[in-house]
Amino acid sequence: MSCELDHLVVAARTLDEGVAWCEAMLGVIPTGGGKHALMGTHNRVMSIASPQWPRAYLEFIAVDPQAPHPGRARWFDLDSPAMHERLARGPRLVHWVARCDDIELRSTRWRGVDADPGDVLAAERQTERGWLRWRISMRPDGVRLFDGAWPTLIQWDGPHPTDTMAPGGVVLQQVNVRGLPSHAWDECRATGVSTADHGPALSARLTTPRGLVELNSD
Repeated sequence: MSCELDHLVVAARTLDEGVAWCEAMLGVIPTGGGKHALMGTHNRVMSIASPQWPRAYLEFIAVDPQAPHPGRARWFDLDSPAMHERLARGPRLVHWVARCDDIELRSTRWRGVDADPGDVLAAERQTERGWLRWRISMRPDGVRLFDGAWPTLIQWDGPHPTDTMAPGGVVLQQVNVRGLPSHAWDECRATGVSTADHGPALSARLTTPRGLVELNSD
C-alpha cells in the first residue's frame, strides 16, 4: 500500500518571485506550468527526476491575480495569514504530494489514522501539448496537516507532467519529514521518503548547477 513522491511544492507571493528565487537558489529557470481554474492559482514546474524518483518534479505555485476567487480555501494553506507572513520573507518549500493509483481507498484509510485528507476533487490545467487531468485530495479548509509533513494525495488520469519534461540539471537526492505519529506514517509511507527525529517538518536535498542545495519548510 505504499505510494510515491510525485512532486515538491514551493509557494511564493507571486509567480515572478518564485521564478526569481528558483534562478537564484538553484541556478535554473522553470519554464513549464499553467493555470488552475479550480483553485485560482498558477504555477511553473521543472523536473527533479532521479533514479529513485524517476517522475519527480518541483512546483512553484502562487495565487493567480487574474483569476476569480475559487469560492473555497485554496490548497496548500495559500489563504492563511500565517502563510502570507511566511511568504513575505520569500518563497518557501511548503509541502509534498504523493502519487497513488487508489486515491479513494487511501483517503478512507487515512481518515482512520486521524489524518483526514478531505474530499477527492477533479482538477486540470492546459499545456502546449494538451490537458493534464488528475484527482487530488483537498481539505475544505485548505490546511496542510503536520505543517506540510503529511502529503496531499494525487492520482493522474492520463499523462504525467514529467512525460514531456526535459532534464533541467536539478536532481532530487533526499526527502525527510518530521513530526508524524508513527501509526500514521505506517499508513502513509512513501517510497524513498524518510522520517527524521530533528529538523524541519519537511526538507529536501538537491544537486543543482549551484551545487548541493537543501530546501526546508521552517
